[in-house]
Amino acid sequence: MTRYWHKKPLLVRGAIPAFELLSNDRERLDSPISYKELVQLASQDAVESRLIKSKPWSFDHGPFAKKSIPQINQLNWTLLLQGMEAHHPAAAKILSWFRFIPDARLDDLMVSIAGIGGGVGPHFDSYDVFLIQMSGRRQWRISSQTDLSLNPNLPLKILNHFQCEQEWVLEPGDMLYLPPHIAHDGIALDAGCQTWSVGFRSPSIKELLQEGLWRLAESLENIPELERKFADPKQEATAHAEQLPQELIIQLSEQLKELGLDQIERFLPGVCAYLSEPKPQALFDVSPKLLTVNGFSKKLSKKALLAHPQTRILSLGKQVFCNGENMTQGQSSEVIKAWQSLSAKKMLTPQKLGKIDQSSLFEAYLAAWLIFEE
Repeated sequence: MTRYWHKKPLLVRGAIPAFELLSNDRERLDSPISYKELVQLASQDAVESRLIKSKPWSFDHGPFAKKSIPQINQLNWTLLLQGMEAHHPAAAKILSWFRFIPDARLDDLMVSIAGIGGGVGPHFDSYDVFLIQMSGRRQWRISSQTDLSLNPNLPLKILNHFQCEQEWVLEPGDMLYLPPHIAHDGIALDAGCQTWSVGFRSPSIKELLQEGLWRLAESLENIPELERKFADPKQEATAHAEQLPQELIIQLSEQLKELGLDQIERFLPGVCAYLSEPKPQALFDVSPKLLTVNGFSKKLSKKALLAHPQTRILSLGKQVFCNGENMTQGQSSEVIKAWQSLSAKKMLTPQKLGKIDQSSLFEAYLAAWLIFEE
């Protein structure tokens, strides 16, 4: 993180040692998600997928009929599947390896599968990315060029003038880290080439300020004394009626200070709530056989409670936000500790919480935000 993060590219050979270890034993480790499974996933509405073909370039959004996806031995195509951590445990596992970077920055894991010659063209990303080779080989060419102009005549964001400065061929288990705005071009060298990309969120400062201020304004609904009407019994006659009254400015200034709205601590909960919101396309399938409160409590004493793969949980000090909601406000210390465990470990180990109010945990379970380990 000190030497490379947001600064310069890093090639890591054998980032996943299992590939090399098994090859030494004359075994072959392949991607845990097959071509057949990826084609099946690309046909589902719940999976965000894209199909890119070159020679000539074309770009289509899924879901796709299975017959519309090229066979694995065809040339010059790439299938991209976004947010795979929500659809396959292997993707979720690998994404969890990157929690040395704050959860608020972590976005999702995208799987790319391609035929020989497949790629998305030379381009750049506005965020950090780790490119992990999971099956077959891919040639990567990169450049730190400042000319990031795009070709306006293509359906994809492809650089107009790409000038390669470095290149490598990545084998299964290798990984390439690229900071934002490093131009790169990856070409599949083998049929069924799979590259898994771990991407990061990079919201604008404007976006963070707008979302934080909006939620801060909403929080004023819980302060009944603010309903009082503005009064100015000391207002004098004025010769400048067009000017905003000084008394109004003074009263608002005093109220802002009293509420602490001029302090970052009041602003940050809204930012944390925003960053903990799930993706717009996230789906939480509620089980038709939901437990009662007592059944939930009994099962919690025997089974671990996990965050749903599409659930986002973030902490701000001792406060915990789950899918945009503050789950620890007004809760007992035992329940707060339970949510803190879910935030830190994405898991709450089996425990007896006694007769304390478990409603926040139970409500999150009813919404399928939390699920029991099976």
